[in-house]
Order: sequence, then C-alpha cells, then structure tokens
Amino acid sequence: MGQRIKKLKKIRIHREGTNTLLYGGIGLIAVALVLWFAFSTKIPFWIFIAVFGTIYAITANFYRCPIRRFPSEDTDKIVVAPADGRIVVIEEVEENEYFHDKRLMISIFMDLWNVHANWFPVDGYVKFVRHRNGNFHKAWLPKASEENERADVMITTPEGADVLCRQIAGAVARRIVTYAQEGEDCYIDEHLGFIKLGSRVDVYLPLGTEVCVKMGQATTGNQTVIAKMK
Repeated sequence: MGQRIKKLKKIRIHREGTNTLLYGGIGLIAVALVLWFAFSTKIPFWIFIAVFGTIYAITANFYRCPIRRFPSEDTDKIVVAPADGRIVVIEEVEENEYFHDKRLMISIFMDLWNVHANWFPVDGYVKFVRHRNGNFHKAWLPKASEENERADVMITTPEGADVLCRQIAGAVARRIVTYAQEGEDCYIDEHLGFIKLGSRVDVYLPLGTEVCVKMGQATTGNQTVIAKMK
C-alpha cells in the first residue's frame, strides 16, 4: 500500500458539530442578553447561564476531535481501535451476510463522554459501503449488531484479507455518518465516520487473528492496537 498519506486536518471540534455549536452559541448569547436587560433582578440570567451553559459545555465536549497519529509507520497487519470506548465483545461468530463463515468479532461500546469520531481500523482500500435501516436497541446488547440501524464498511488489506467495520446506532444515537467511499484507499489515521451520542463499532476479522485486548478494557481510537493479523 506504500507510504501512508496524512490527510487529516488538525481540528479540535469535529465538523459534524460546527453548525450545532455555532448556532447554539448565538442563541445562548441572545437569550442571555434578553434576560439581562428584561429583569431588574439578575437571578433569571444566572439560572439560565448555569443550566444552558452546562448543556452547551457537554455538547462541545461531545463534538471534540483530538489530533491523533498512530505512533508507528509500521502498520502491516496491525488492527487499531476504530473508536474510543470499552471492549464489550470478543468472540467467534457466524457472519452470514458477507463472509458466510466464522469470524472473530471485537466490539467497542462508546458512551456519551467518549470521542465519537471513528477511524479506519486497518490500511487498505474500501471494497464497499452499505447502509441498512433497522431498530434502535441498546448498543451493548448482542442483537444490536444484527438488528440495529448500521453502516458496513468492507476493507481489503494490502495482504488481501477482508475486514468488516460496522457502525451501529444505539437507543439514543440516531445518526450514523460514514465518510468511507467505495473504491478509495484508506489508512489508519483517517476518519471512517462519526456516530452521534453513545453507540458501538464492531470489527470482524479472520480467524487466527491475535487478540491484543481483553473484555472491559478501555480503548483509544487510532491508538490502541486491538489485534494483529497473520
């Protein structure tokens, strides 16, 4: 696949949150000014600032997008965590939609406080991208992987192995954004997509892949090595 290309711009707030934070901030300031000048007592103003200022801060935290680069140029057969969160599944499963055989599935659950940008787990090229509508079960439930709304990105590595990365909507998360484009090269360090609010990302790997994480372990997207492929 050759030298990896560094495409990402250095950003602190994810582009998915730019308009939300901009217009929300303008609205917050406008209402605060009205309260300041409309009442002789400033109690309504300070109550409003305390409540909605906290909500705004939580929203800004949700859309944060730290600058990350994988610490090594040697990414052959390395599988990195596609998301911040914690490991909720490590098991062999029958994958009958694409592979029609057994695969090693590693799942990461993201809560409200995690970074919600998703990274490509391996270098390669995007074989296809498919979106499927579905339910909105709690993301950590086993049936969420099959029944919830999801976006599937199939990546073929330089060695010819197919790796499936699945973005899954949860009970609260109702919007999946996928940047991966069919036929394009993809690299660790690049964003695969974004999921709003808490949700989950599954990675399906060939059997025999060495697992480098354990159940309940915290992961950092694009930094934690979750597996090494043979």
